[in-house]
Amino acid sequence: MSLFAGVIVNSDALKVDKLFTYEVPDKLSALIEKGHRVRVPFGKGNKTIEAFVMELFSEFQGEFTRIKAISEICDDSPLLTEDDFSLINFMREKYLCKYIEAIRVIIPTGIMKGNKIKTKKVISYNGAELYGKFNKPNYEEVLQLIKNNSGIYTKSELIEKYNVSAYIIGKLIENKFVSVEDEQVNRINTRKYETYSSKVLNEEQRSAVETILNSENKLILLKGVTGSGKTEVYMNLVSNMLNEEKASLILVPEIALTPQMIERFKGRFGRNVAVFHSRLSDGERFDEWFRVKTGDVKLVIGARSAIFLPFKDLGLIVIDEEHEGTYKSEQNPKYHTREVAEFKSNLTGCTVVYGSATPSIESYYRTLKGEMKLVELKNRVDHSRLPIMEVIDMREELTNNNKSMFSKKLYNAIEDRLLKKEQIIIFLNRRGHSTFVSCRKCGYVFKCPHCDIAMTYHTNGYLVCHYCGTAKKQVNECPSCKSKYVKYFGAGTEKLEIEIKRMFPKARVLRMDVDTTRKKNSHEEIYNSFKNGEADILVGTQMISKGLDFPNVTLVGVITADISLNLPDFRSSERTYQLITQVGGRAGRGSKEGYVLVQSYNPEHYSLSYAKNNDYEGFFAEEIKLRKSMNYPPYANIMVINMSSKDQLGLQKHSENIGVNIKKMLQYNDKVDVMGPCPCIISKINEMYRWQILIKGNFDATLAHNIKDMVYDLSNAVYNEIRISMDVNPNNLI
Repeated sequence: MSLFAGVIVNSDALKVDKLFTYEVPDKLSALIEKGHRVRVPFGKGNKTIEAFVMELFSEFQGEFTRIKAISEICDDSPLLTEDDFSLINFMREKYLCKYIEAIRVIIPTGIMKGNKIKTKKVISYNGAELYGKFNKPNYEEVLQLIKNNSGIYTKSELIEKYNVSAYIIGKLIENKFVSVEDEQVNRINTRKYETYSSKVLNEEQRSAVETILNSENKLILLKGVTGSGKTEVYMNLVSNMLNEEKASLILVPEIALTPQMIERFKGRFGRNVAVFHSRLSDGERFDEWFRVKTGDVKLVIGARSAIFLPFKDLGLIVIDEEHEGTYKSEQNPKYHTREVAEFKSNLTGCTVVYGSATPSIESYYRTLKGEMKLVELKNRVDHSRLPIMEVIDMREELTNNNKSMFSKKLYNAIEDRLLKKEQIIIFLNRRGHSTFVSCRKCGYVFKCPHCDIAMTYHTNGYLVCHYCGTAKKQVNECPSCKSKYVKYFGAGTEKLEIEIKRMFPKARVLRMDVDTTRKKNSHEEIYNSFKNGEADILVGTQMISKGLDFPNVTLVGVITADISLNLPDFRSSERTYQLITQVGGRAGRGSKEGYVLVQSYNPEHYSLSYAKNNDYEGFFAEEIKLRKSMNYPPYANIMVINMSSKDQLGLQKHSENIGVNIKKMLQYNDKVDVMGPCPCIISKINEMYRWQILIKGNFDATLAHNIKDMVYDLSNAVYNEIRISMDVNPNNLI
């Protein structure tokens, strides 16, 4: 009986985003399964390319004479499961992506590059004694050595480590006293961690664990103030899952948080915990993926991409700091981890716990509607108090002729904590030295030659574009008027670090931002150094604003709270509240009282007032009124169509044409507004001009797909010249 396969080819071309039918040769028909990766001849030249089997069927409707056959099966077992097919279809529907884009996030890149289990040829003892076969003491010594290290070392490793004779090993192999076997090489972290003992839960924590385990609603929002012991709740939930032989996934928003989570979970549950994030090599990611697929590990700690790991019997997903924007992908498919986790819960019945001291507006709103179960931890563990927070008006500092980065109160507080040998965190959510460089004579601003954005000055003497990465040596002469009046404006973490070292020369200072954490394991090195008391002050961006637990930190200073407040985005107030509350929550987590000083030029803003009083409910009530009046999420959806091209005029004409057609399509829909087309806030990045259309209102996936199809249909003729990207409910509108 003939067998046919519907496959998706591994190509980014929009025109091939559909199933192609291939015949399965008789020699492969007994081996092939749905989900297998195969190679097929494709296109006019019949070039052999990779593809994925999405369907198998015995009847073919079409011209049989034109059908091609699958060339080979790439792997022993299928890479995609039935649940994966459901997830692929969900993402394609929800995030307007292609089949292959959804497949690629499920399968590690290492597999596509040919990564497999790494093995080495080790020498193993076969159980036989010499019995006078070789009447020489050297043979006895070598055999005893191999017996003691059976299956550990290769022949060359034995020779190098123990200086034994290659000839003797060869003779022992030849006479079958020892053998050469394949042993898997683990490219994983096998480091042993200090035991992290189980703690006695307080009443709130016990109640939270019991409520989560017994809730009929599988979607839980765990809202706990900073330092309330949410991690201990997670650990107790994991223990329950392990007792039931179910797997657990703990997600963190930043790689910077994984060292602490790994330290605690491996300290509690042993080394057999998988870790999965983007800083691992392809080989390491493959090994961890394979361990999850085979069921060798039941607990994974990871960043966003770990949500796609092939778990068996998944019982729990924890999304720690669920409000963080990093849980939303900026690349296709533009998925949100919360939504994928919820889909997996519907698919497998697993419990999903969203944890945060400052939940996203959307999540908290869903608890009020009854879609999610709200569980609260209102107090810090061990009866420690929340830090005292004070907002400092920097306008008054200027009036008093203080032009430094530090208010008088913050300066005095830093000095006091240094004398007491207590640690300090200073937060500034902008990296680099100076945010822009300008000529004071003519007003010329040093902009990126490829982007419509000012370049940032770094202390290595270079101006750097934080969008395209262009770097050029800073000059002290204005290119426009040739004057020498070139001045550096604004401040980033580099300048902040320099100022702290100047003002407090005896202080030991560490900095954590993108520039200091490029190297592998750099997050862990900085984290451990500060944790071990090797530094007095930690300077950083939002990497240090959540999750980290340093008992000796008693002071947190926020240099400029207005940076996030003044972003042109409807979520700017929410992000400001979350950032200030989270970074402030790093203070006073031990036995000593914490103190937070927030510097602002807009101290009356409601997000700062509510953060000062740790009043989430008050902030939510204020914010949700604005969202409703402006018809923003959670009351409506936003769809953004971004178009970019090197041809500025052609892009504008095409954007206007698409805008006209969308407005025509929606002219009788009074629940949807169309804004634009217009240039993006940053109108050029990396030589590509950028325009956007924003669609806001109550629309469903069907309407979004209709708009997507129309946009691509209208763009067929210019597809190679104009890039098109669509996103529903994006992180930002920049």
